Amino acid sequence: MTLRCAAVTPRMAVLCLAPPPARFTLSPARPWRLSRDGVTLAEGAAARVVLTLGPLEPGTAYDVDCGGETLHFTTAPCPGALDVTDFGARDGLPDTPGAAAENAAAFDRAIAALPKGGTLIVPPGDWLCGPVELRSDMILHLSEGATLAAPSDRSGWPILPARDPDGTMLGSWEGLPEPCFRAPLHAIGTRNLTIEGFGTLDGGGDRGDWWSWAKERRDGARRPRGLHLIDAEATRLIGFTIRNAPSWTIHPQGCRNLFAGGLSIQAPHDSPNTDGFDPDMCEDVTILGTHFSVGDDCIAIKAGKRGDAAEEDHLRPTRRVTVQHCLMERGHGGCVIGSEMSGSVTDVTVRDCEMVGTDRGLRLKTRRGRGGEIARIAMRNVTMDGVLTAFSANAHYFCDHDGHADWVQSREPAPVGPLTPRIGEITVEDVEIRNLAHALGAFLGLPEAPIGPIRLSRVSLVSHDPAARPEPPLMADGVRALRHAGVRAEHARIEGDLRPDDAPLSTDAFLNRSPALP
Repeated sequence: MTLRCAAVTPRMAVLCLAPPPARFTLSPARPWRLSRDGVTLAEGAAARVVLTLGPLEPGTAYDVDCGGETLHFTTAPCPGALDVTDFGARDGLPDTPGAAAENAAAFDRAIAALPKGGTLIVPPGDWLCGPVELRSDMILHLSEGATLAAPSDRSGWPILPARDPDGTMLGSWEGLPEPCFRAPLHAIGTRNLTIEGFGTLDGGGDRGDWWSWAKERRDGARRPRGLHLIDAEATRLIGFTIRNAPSWTIHPQGCRNLFAGGLSIQAPHDSPNTDGFDPDMCEDVTILGTHFSVGDDCIAIKAGKRGDAAEEDHLRPTRRVTVQHCLMERGHGGCVIGSEMSGSVTDVTVRDCEMVGTDRGLRLKTRRGRGGEIARIAMRNVTMDGVLTAFSANAHYFCDHDGHADWVQSREPAPVGPLTPRIGEITVEDVEIRNLAHALGAFLGLPEAPIGPIRLSRVSLVSHDPAARPEPPLMADGVRALRHAGVRAEHARIEGDLRPDDAPLSTDAFLNRSPALP
């Protein structure tokens, strides 16, 4: 059957209208019709594989007809719904900390009054609001035309400590426990939380000064995320737009059983560290039918980072992540793993996706001192257009204050131990690449821990970008600039099946040679 239902709530449904090999876009668009008891309620032409429907009636049976098939589904019941305006929330308030605090207090009262499993409805309007903490067993429904926005002035903005009294990590920055400002919308230790609707979450990063101190601390804290989910279980994110995050846009940290479907994730392309979706030390994550256009990596899969003194008590693995039917535009990377991966990242699948204008397609990055493993990574049925380097894996990534140190960048074998990172078992199948700029593949492993096996099957390089200028394909010392190169690798085992048959596949060195980097 072509049609399937990926998620259903009392008021929303996420449907997939076509099986693989359909990716993000449907061309031609597919007519669809939503009905109840034989009466048409809505209809249209879907230009995307994933169709999000709402608002629907709770506990109601529906039919969707598309392409000659009919899908039956029933929305979940709702034990009760409340409107934020009934608790004093007001739209159109002036952009001041006091007004934002008033609305935050109204949201807190409404959330406290919700019955278990109930829905808090944010009606159309511009809702200026300070940080709001969500709870378990609730649905936040952002109506179409509703914008929940952070204020531009961060005066009095609350800070999330690095750890709770039991020592569990709360605040974080790039994989380490650190105090950070609370996200405009956040949840800690929740179960059965849903955020849904066709409204917008606006983190206010384009207003005020959040983006002017990208790597600094203010009042002893790091920048907040746009949506921060900490140790949450059974979370659903459906349909909404999230934009202008102060730093990473959606950051699930230590979460399990997370579904995100039909989202739009946006940030200006010159905004600092505004990754789109960063599952960090998470298990069982699905990202479906989501459109990314951000200032850094579209998706960055992480698993925490060891500290300079090898601190590791906060680390947990990331496992079983699926990315499907997504469009990644103009980010630094389409799907990136690392560089924070000390808890290990395994069993990641990216399939049926489109990447346009990203710096990299699939990118893995780490360095000595991280430890951990990246393994069983698969990319299948993906198109790339205007990507600089399609596939890369770099074990000499020059991040952090000591990233250019000799012990990190040396190409001489180092002793193998718990701080040695490992990258292996990467599978790429059925990928078509157009307008490639720098290299089809760039793989730089550690001599003491080579990368691989990397299996490239049915990879079609259709065309190169004629305006491309040579640039290094990896962020490591001593890497020379490339233009229209094939596959280049050192300390990596590659098995290839490229199209056309004469596409360059080489394991020749691609580094500049110098006395400092022999």
